[in-house]
Formats: sequence, structure tokens, C-alpha cells
Amino acid sequence: MTRIRHLLAVPILAAVALTLAGTGTVIAGPPMRPEPSAGGLAATATAVLVGAGDVSDCHLFADTKTARLVASIPGRVFVAGDLAYPSGTAAQFRDCYDPTWGRVFGRTSPAVGNHEYESPGARPYFDYFGSRAGPRGKGWYAYDLGTWRIYVLNANCGFVGCGARSAQVTWLKADLAANPRACVAAIWHQPLFSSGQHGGTSAVRPFWHALQAAHADLVINGHDHDYERFARQTAGGRRSAAGLREFVVGTGGAVFRPFDLIAANSQVRQASVHGVLKLTLRAGGYDWRFVPVAGKTWTDGGSGACH
Repeated sequence: MTRIRHLLAVPILAAVALTLAGTGTVIAGPPMRPEPSAGGLAATATAVLVGAGDVSDCHLFADTKTARLVASIPGRVFVAGDLAYPSGTAAQFRDCYDPTWGRVFGRTSPAVGNHEYESPGARPYFDYFGSRAGPRGKGWYAYDLGTWRIYVLNANCGFVGCGARSAQVTWLKADLAANPRACVAAIWHQPLFSSGQHGGTSAVRPFWHALQAAHADLVINGHDHDYERFARQTAGGRRSAAGLREFVVGTGGAVFRPFDLIAANSQVRQASVHGVLKLTLRAGGYDWRFVPVAGKTWTDGGSGACH
């Protein structure tokens, strides 16, 4: 179902979408959304990273509200997978994701989710984002933001491999060694730890081991349709100041699901308010705040220091 009111709200984009309707062609960043230079996004000592996962479904409308939030908050936008429900098709990216979160395409760095792979090879996802999604068929990449190094990984391990000797983890370890930073964050879709219905995904543990060995600080995930914040912990789930803090932010627009078994080291949870996570990344530390959609007041906030 095409959300006509979204398309009418963005008339130029609507015209493009209607021209392409029925052709199977995905609009991959119209000219009116120029890509900023990498330097322009990473030049200042303090930077903002804002976003969520589990975003757009043409039968739902919460993504319209979260899109307004990310549009109103300057900074780099992350999307932690499952961008276009239910199958990540070209039409779903065109009709569902693009009229909402597509408004901030020019400053978005996406991670691929499992629903994108409902379309063979996640091709519409890679078509839509182009070079922003990392190498086609891989979907992992890194960038600098302020004084931080940000890693975007592909947790669809059955398609790309996540093992300790996989191409992805080999690349991750090499990049961590070649680009040492005092502060490091990583974003992928399926979390290692979660109290949500999906629970944790043990296949991504090698990501955590590699990041922990490099003294990384933050992990951001989606997949479970809720918000959850964990204490710092090791890859084995032991609470430790030397571990990483994980946020599950599956609050971008998808239908909420109740929590299941509460995971160890879970500190804050909610599954009733859509919104985005805003991270202010400073030299040596970070501040976090869950920003709820208009009309809601629930929030979560705090600060932390890098290792």
C-alpha cells in the first residue's frame, strides 16, 4: 500500500516515485539530496549520531513521527536494519522508507537487517543506498565521526559470515588495528544480548570479541522492537567496566513486541514508545538520550566515558 499522504508531503519526491511506479526501479538518492563531504561530517570534536532500527511499513505510520525527529536533529543518522517491511523490496523502499526517513538520505549511514534479505541478496537495499551501504554484497564499512571511529557491520551471518576467521571479522580486526581511536562504536542489526522476543544472537559474538579487544565502547542494534539499555559487559555476558555498553533501539516505527526473558545486565527497557537514540560523541566520552516521538514523554539518558 502506497502511503499517499507521505508522497504529497514531499511533492518532488512524489513525482519521481510516481514516474518509477511499476518499473521495479528504486530511487537511489534523488539529486535534491546531495551527499555531504566526509570531512564536513567528521570535522568537529563533538558530533551527534542519531537514529533507530526497524523503521518503515506502508501499513503503519509511526515512522512518519520518528522521521520528523531525525529530520529535526542535526548529525549523522544511523539506521540499525530492517528499514523497509516486510521484505525490503524496491517498492517498499520507494513507497514506505523513502517518503519518511528518506528525507535524511544525505546524512544516513545504514546497516542491513534480516528483512532486507527477504529480497535476494538484499539487492534493493544496496540499490537504494549505493556506496553508503558499503561494498555490495558485504555491507560492512567504517567511518570517522568527530573523534570517534564508527563501524557498521552485517549481522546476517548466514549470508556473509560472522565467524572469527570470516572475511568480515578479519576486516574488522585489521581496521581496528590500522585506525586506533580512544572512542569506538559499532552498529549492526541482530544484538548479542536482548530481552526481546528474538533474544540474543550468539553468531555475532566474534564482533564483540574483536571490539572488546580493541577497547571499543558502544554497540547499537535493532531487531527486537523495543528499547533496551545494558550495563557494560564482556562478550561472555559478564558485567565489567572493560566491556561494551549495548543499546537495542528497534523503535523506528515497527509494531512493538513484549519482552521475554530479561537478560542479565539489562538496565532499562520499554516497548511502548517509538523514538530515536541521540548520542553526543565527545572526545573521551558520550551522552545518550532516548528522544520520544511527539506526544510521548518517556525518555532515558546518561553519560559515559570511553575506555
